[in-house]
Amino acid sequence: MYNLPSRMKKSAAIISKPEKAELEQLVPEVMQWFRLHGYDIWLDRESGSYVPGQTAIERSDIAERKPTFVVVLGGDGTLLSAARAVAPADIPILGVNLGSLGFLTEVPLPELYETLAAVDENRCSFEKRSMVHCCLVRDGQSVASYDALNDAVINKSAIARLVNFDLYLDQVFVSNYKADGMIISTPTGSTAYALAAGGPILTPSVDAFVVAPVCPHSLSQRPLVVRDTVEISVLVQSAGEEAFLTIDGQIGVPLNDADRVVCRKSPYHTTLLRMRKTFFDVLRTKLKLGMR
Repeated sequence: MYNLPSRMKKSAAIISKPEKAELEQLVPEVMQWFRLHGYDIWLDRESGSYVPGQTAIERSDIAERKPTFVVVLGGDGTLLSAARAVAPADIPILGVNLGSLGFLTEVPLPELYETLAAVDENRCSFEKRSMVHCCLVRDGQSVASYDALNDAVINKSAIARLVNFDLYLDQVFVSNYKADGMIISTPTGSTAYALAAGGPILTPSVDAFVVAPVCPHSLSQRPLVVRDTVEISVLVQSAGEEAFLTIDGQIGVPLNDADRVVCRKSPYHTTLLRMRKTFFDVLRTKLKLGMR
């Protein structure tokens, strides 16, 4: 079970998906629940737009306020964004599904308030999800770094030309890939883009990464599963073609020829507050695993 920190004053933050119609009524209702139960409330900008007169803060500033936990009202994309914002402060996240798939946002809307009560009364379990830290190296210098809960993807532009990628593990050359892209995925991200690229499903507790080529030119080039203690380095040989580094499908950075993307296990992790469902319950429900 997850025990909320013992504090004189409880606090919570609300992070919402932009432009979701039901949030106009939902956000004020959730705020009222928190106030009735003695919480101070922080709202991100999206949530604040539904409560006129309520002070809102940037999502990136929520970790500095150190809320007891964060409620995400939206879908998996909103949760991924929230995870990057609060993981460095080890703030747990409760995901409420207002989207379609809801693989990470476990709680359905009808169960929202009973779940909030369970968290408040320390009747909620939790999972620690590993993250991947990615560093963009250009001309021998680190020019940007990111942490991702799902994946880092190196891919080409919309033009239908292959890009060359040299893969290294702990500075040992593995192979050259001619492909549309390369995915470096955490266990959490193994059910996302990496799965669509033919990669395996990893349970969240596995200490590993998936390295998966996207549409490789050679049939012999298959996804790899490697320990998360290794350093994964991908040298991009784009020959003047446009290529991009994408973090969790949300942050995009243009790449130059001879740029190197270096990935290793992040020092941070994402804590997800969970209720009754196991990982395999979610697989059966969301991905129809084993369904006839």
